[in-house]
Amino acid sequence: MHFISEELEDYCLQHSSEEPALLKHINRETHAKVLMPRMLSGHLQGLFLQMISSMLKPTMILEIGTYTGYSAICLCKGLAENGKLITIDKNEEIEDRVREFFEQSEYKNQIYYRIGNAMEMVPQLDEQFDLVFIDADKINYANYFEMVIDKVKTGGFIMADNVLWSGKILGEIRDKDTKALDDFNKKIASDKRIEKMILPLRDGITIMRKK
Repeated sequence: MHFISEELEDYCLQHSSEEPALLKHINRETHAKVLMPRMLSGHLQGLFLQMISSMLKPTMILEIGTYTGYSAICLCKGLAENGKLITIDKNEEIEDRVREFFEQSEYKNQIYYRIGNAMEMVPQLDEQFDLVFIDADKINYANYFEMVIDKVKTGGFIMADNVLWSGKILGEIRDKDTKALDDFNKKIASDKRIEKMILPLRDGITIMRKK
């Protein structure tokens, strides 16, 4: 997942904005009590999400894949006044914990946390979004993209996480998730509706701007 040395990443963190207390708490609790803590965005990627959101000042954000809520709170830091973030996740087992984290956030009245199957829920959304962050099951990345592209405003952004998949994207032996991500990357590269780039931050993030 990490493409630079731990020492260099530590240097980046030491010279970046400090992790806020709530995010530090979510980070610590996730690693101590939740399965697969590597799924957490973490401090450096969280700062990136915050910066992107702060530049865009979005009124409406959609996040597909909540996990423990770290990335949602980071994205909320750039919301316009009276802005709204909808975040969808299928994991009912950690719902109470995540709701507790959101309740502690200053953005608790702007976060709409929904439990369910995003494949079924996203098509039912009527909102138009300024920013979409895809960070859920890799098999459906291409499907999520097609579901949201017409719900994103012209000039709006879509971001997709884990697109380099710990470097496995270049391997010869492909599991189903790696193949799905490679297919997604190829699809995005040829899609004329968007401008796009892959940023090798943490596990790889594709940034897409709708034309």
